[in-house]
Amino acid sequence: MPATMAVAGIVTSAALLASGLAMAGSAAVAGQRLASAADAGALAAADAASGAVTGIPCDRAAEVAGTFGAVVAACDLDELVATITVSLRVGPVAARASARAGPPP
Repeated sequence: MPATMAVAGIVTSAALLASGLAMAGSAAVAGQRLASAADAGALAAADAASGAVTGIPCDRAAEVAGTFGAVVAACDLDELVATITVSLRVGPVAARASARAGPPP
């Protein structure tokens, strides 16, 4: 009987550890996806502001960020420099990331 309890404890501990690692991995993937959405959105807005592509800069940023599943929370333009903040819902938490793009100084 004590061996059965020990095995049950080991199996439960392994399951809890595996689920914790899976959640941590999922959060890391979501963070990278969010950062990529912010970067790509800022680049798209800067390209539209410079005239390299057609369209309204903030609309282009929203379009590109949407392909990553993110939503543009803020879009600021300072001449040709675009600063974009995107948000993404990860379970019960809303995560945010910002990026800035434009011509070199």
